[in-house]
Amino acid sequence: MSPPARFVGLDIHKEYLVAAAVNALQETVLKPQRVAIPDLAHWIESQLCEQDAVVLEMTTNTYAVHDALLGRVHSVTVVHPPHVALIVRAQVKTDRKAALSLAQLHAAGLLVGVWIPPKQVRDVRALVAQRWKMVRLATIAKNRLHSALHRHHLEAPPSSLPFSPKHRDFWLNLPVSPLERANIACDWETVQFATQQRERLEEAMAQIAASDPRVPLLVQLPGIGLIGAVTLLAAIGDIARFPGARELVGYAGLGAKVHDSGNLHQSGRITKAGRKDLRYSLVEAARIAARTHRHWQAEFARLEPRLGKHKATVAIARKLLVAVWHVLSKAEADRFAEPVQVACAFFAHAYHLGLANLPEGQSALQYTRQQLDRLQIGQEVSEIPWGSKRFKLPLSGLRA
Repeated sequence: MSPPARFVGLDIHKEYLVAAAVNALQETVLKPQRVAIPDLAHWIESQLCEQDAVVLEMTTNTYAVHDALLGRVHSVTVVHPPHVALIVRAQVKTDRKAALSLAQLHAAGLLVGVWIPPKQVRDVRALVAQRWKMVRLATIAKNRLHSALHRHHLEAPPSSLPFSPKHRDFWLNLPVSPLERANIACDWETVQFATQQRERLEEAMAQIAASDPRVPLLVQLPGIGLIGAVTLLAAIGDIARFPGARELVGYAGLGAKVHDSGNLHQSGRITKAGRKDLRYSLVEAARIAARTHRHWQAEFARLEPRLGKHKATVAIARKLLVAVWHVLSKAEADRFAEPVQVACAFFAHAYHLGLANLPEGQSALQYTRQQLDRLQIGQEVSEIPWGSKRFKLPLSGLRA
């Protein structure tokens, strides 16, 4: 591909963008001009050509502008705003200056683009984010309801599920003032609404998980279920983007800060310079793994006296992310996998997917055996302990 003739910088806002362009010699060849978003397609056709290298910052309309430009120009580069410190920290910052500075930095080869996920991955990320919003909304409303009980010295319903629909009369008939009762009724309805929306979103996530062969590879790891697996896959995208586990750890922000200059070498806390949803899911999985899995229990017992509880959990989260890279890259069993635990995880996962979503009309036990054979483990496992019951697995196809 021939080198670009112009370098175009776009400073994007909700209703308009400002464009400017320079050539390879940093000479301005397109003075900053304002373009309304509805006129973007016409402006691209009339002003840009196949020799233009376009750069834009990640913001509200970035994906739409990126998709409109793709295939019509030489290249489209999207940069993360904190990586453009010369623009973000400028004492005099205008849209025109920002667009021109982007073009000049791109012409100088000083900008590194971020990965733009395909539309399917973006849709799954939006689904995960919406579910998380519903979880937070329900949590906030539940906390307000508990606070109302504490203020009036009242006890919650004698149940492990105090916000289930069967306790509706309890919450709506509390002995409080009419204004307080109105607030409680609003919070109660908020909990029910957020719960219904979360369940609907989780049904959609189950359908996604049922059709993605990568999900069982993650479910075999302790602490990762259906929701965690879909969240991880949405955040990671194509695992081939990461040549090694170290790059994936850095992408999640779980790597340690390092200062190495002269005779000084220091390492500090994790960078947190990565996807928050990926990091949060792994920390939650690490908490479960440290309680339930023999290997990670031993790791936590080794790390906790020296690092403390929280840092030891984060350290296990980083190690789990390394395991995620290996199982996704090589499509194999985790080296610390315990076949009986993995079988139980697959059995539970089958019911979370819903029997109607299982492939080829399989039962949960058949699905469990199929996934164990896929990982080439558990040939000797004949039963699954499930509470006080034991379920008999079909024979392994690998025993011969």
